[in-house]
Amino acid sequence: MSSKPGYLFTASMDIGADKEALFNEVYDNDHVPLLLEVPGVLSVARFKTAELTMILGGERRTIEVEGQPRYTAQYELESADVLLSDDWAEAVDAGRWTDEVRPFTTNRRHVLYERL
Repeated sequence: MSSKPGYLFTASMDIGADKEALFNEVYDNDHVPLLLEVPGVLSVARFKTAELTMILGGERRTIEVEGQPRYTAQYELESADVLLSDDWAEAVDAGRWTDEVRPFTTNRRHVLYERL
């Protein structure tokens, strides 16, 4: 286990069905590779919400979560300062993401978690 504190930054959002294919193509093939080049970005993983059915309190339950964005990207960072770096600022606005995708995203949420 690393002695350095670790951070997890999440960027969550929705995209309309008419832009979903473009969103995924640009995120996977353009946006993520650019951000992975930023010093201090250790990994990136993308997720799409799925139906949640689980055993809770001895009962099988389907958990309904309203308002949660459909897509989430998780960025493992060496330091919270990565998000303030010139390299991050340049990468996050580079490529096709800024003009072709970002304007069409909604319900955006950004959260930073510190590893305990």
